Amino acid sequence: MTPLALIRHGPTEWNRDGRIQGRADVPLDAQGREAVTAWTLPRNLEGYRWVASPLSRAVETARILGAEPDLEPSLVEMDWGRWEGLRIEDLRGELGRDIEDNESRGLDFRPPEGESPRDVQRRIAPWLATVAALGQATVAVTHKGVIRAAYALASGWDMTAKPPQKLNDNAVHNFLIDGDRSLLIDRLNVPLEGPR
Repeated sequence: MTPLALIRHGPTEWNRDGRIQGRADVPLDAQGREAVTAWTLPRNLEGYRWVASPLSRAVETARILGAEPDLEPSLVEMDWGRWEGLRIEDLRGELGRDIEDNESRGLDFRPPEGESPRDVQRRIAPWLATVAALGQATVAVTHKGVIRAAYALASGWDMTAKPPQKLNDNAVHNFLIDGDRSLLIDRLNVPLEGPR
């Protein structure tokens, strides 16, 4: 089995403002850089290969953590289409029942002109197979949508209700890729905060 650790990028101004980032290349801001600088990596990640989404917030997070990651396009955030830059609370107010119906579709939820979580799962599947074939323990700095899609793949969660386990930000989510390329949960929510 091949260990895979997923880390969400550090916070951005849009995160604090509640805006949907999606594929928008929103960088870390000063507060985000300060937050990541305070993170401490668990010792078990020593010697892991590092990869990151090509979006600057993920790349910069990896670099602040001391890695020079390989860029992996399939790790880019879920495409939120026309909703990127908007606030989900505003959309709920404007769209009412329509957005509720869309959200109730779980893995098949899809923003206008965007991707569904199931699309994200399909997108990362070949990359997971490559990691398994290499057999090299890997850390990936990526995005909330990708981590949730991977968790759903490993847990069987269909995203129609709250997840069986809450996925914390500022944490490492550890998985194992089995020989048959199945994704298994190892240990979630390993804290990144603390003194270096």
